[in-house]
Amino acid sequence: MKILLVDDNCFFRDGLANLLSAYDVKIVGKAGNGLEALQKMRSLNVDVILMDIYMPCCNGLEAAKLIKKEFPNVKIVMMTVSEEDENLFTAIRNGACGYLLKNFQAEKLLEMLSDLEHGEPPLAPGMAMKIIREFAGNSKIREKSLPENNEPLDALTTRQERILFLVANGKTYRQIAEKLYFSERTIKYEIKSILDKLQLHNRAEAVAYAKNIGLVYKKKAE
Repeated sequence: MKILLVDDNCFFRDGLANLLSAYDVKIVGKAGNGLEALQKMRSLNVDVILMDIYMPCCNGLEAAKLIKKEFPNVKIVMMTVSEEDENLFTAIRNGACGYLLKNFQAEKLLEMLSDLEHGEPPLAPGMAMKIIREFAGNSKIREKSLPENNEPLDALTTRQERILFLVANGKTYRQIAEKLYFSERTIKYEIKSILDKLQLHNRAEAVAYAKNIGLVYKKKAE
C-alpha cells in the first residue's frame, strides 16, 4: 500500500509519516494542501491518500472531489479534528471512502489501513451510523436493497446471512470470528463475498441493506 499524506501541519504530517514507516507502511509523498496533493498525484503511484480537511489554498473536501475526478481509483481517507456531520457527508459525497478523527491510536489506524486493503472503509466510531441515517433514503442504496426477486438473501449461504446479521448489529470482525469460531481472515473474506453477491460497495451499505430487509430483527442469529 503506497500512501500520500496531506496535511498543512508539518509536525503532524511528519510524525504520522514516521509512525507508519516504523510499521513498514510505504509513504510515497507528502503535501501541505489540496492543490499540492493533486500535483503530487500526477507524478506518484498512490494507492491511498490520508488527508486533512482544514488546509489553506484548497481544503481536503475540495481536493477530494478534484482528485477523484482525475484519479477515480485512488482511495481517500479524511483525517481531521472535525466531527461536524456536514464535513463527513460532504467528504463521502466528494469521493472519500473513510473518515477518521486525529485522536486515533496507532494500533487502530494500522488495523483500519489493513481493513481498507480488503475493501472495508475506515470510519471513526459513530460515523458509520451517521452515514447510514443520511444516505439510507438515497435512491441508489434503496434500489440495491430491494432486489427484483424480493428474496434478497437467496444468494447468501446460511453462514453469510448470519455474518450479515452480526455486522448489521454492530459486531466487529473479531467479535464475529469469536462468536462463529472462524478466523478474522475468513470473516473478512465472507464479507467481501456478501458485498459482491448483493452488489454493494462497503459495510455501510451492507448495514443499510440489512435494516431495509428486516434482517436486524431476526432471532436465529442470536
